Amino acid sequence: MRLWLISASFVMIGGVAGAQSGSSGVIHVDPATVAAALAKGGSLVTRADLLVSGGHRETGGQVEVHDKETDVLYIVDGEATFVFGGQIVGGKVSGPGQWLGRDITGGQTRRIAKGDVFVIPAGIPHWFKEVPKSVNYFVVKVLKP
Repeated sequence: MRLWLISASFVMIGGVAGAQSGSSGVIHVDPATVAAALAKGGSLVTRADLLVSGGHRETGGQVEVHDKETDVLYIVDGEATFVFGGQIVGGKVSGPGQWLGRDITGGQTRRIAKGDVFVIPAGIPHWFKEVPKSVNYFVVKVLKP
């Protein structure tokens, strides 16, 4: 009975997330789930080696640094001012291997828009500094063991 409940829970979680995986290991996320994640932000795929999420911002955020995650960002729609590199200012641990800060010194600033892709290696500060209207993006987090 317990095994059945555990199995049913995993099936339900997969269905709620909108991701489907077959025996090949291929994961498919349906368009409605993707659209919802881009509209509000949200997780699309969670595996031991990577995370895929949709992101939506209407304002800037905090500086982030991930000790063991490489972020791959793909801008789907909108514009923002994105800062990366340099040194985090006011960095505080927000979780295991995660840092948040209030500014970056010595980084590079770019105006980003639809179609831009960034690969941000683990340990590099990055930040959506300004978002004039909104920005929608995918982020793939490649996790180091």
